[in-house]
Amino acid sequence: MKDRTGLINKAQKFLQSAQLLLDSGDLDSSVSRAYYAIFFIAEALLDAKGLSFSSHKAVISGFGQHFPKTGELPSNFHRLLINGFEKRQMGDYLSETSFSVDEVSELLEESKKFLIIA
Repeated sequence: MKDRTGLINKAQKFLQSAQLLLDSGDLDSSVSRAYYAIFFIAEALLDAKGLSFSSHKAVISGFGQHFPKTGELPSNFHRLLINGFEKRQMGDYLSETSFSVDEVSELLEESKKFLIIA
């Protein structure tokens, strides 16, 4: 099992970093930090159910099965996790991306809403 409180604290720290990166114009890095915050929140919620997974895709799948599919949480949080993962992949691995400030700002705002429910 992972430390749920530690995961939430890390998510908060990563969201703060994502905001600083956004403010400095580093959109790719901001997206990456925002995704990891989302990922840590999902892990914390799964941990609260006694569940742990060993990969990003397994966490994404497990989150979908144990929260939106059961109706415990709305599906928009699962979509946020999926979209965040896809954007992080682009931001971390493509030499050029076309993220807009508005797009990254929206990702951060949705991430903050996800943190509140955790």
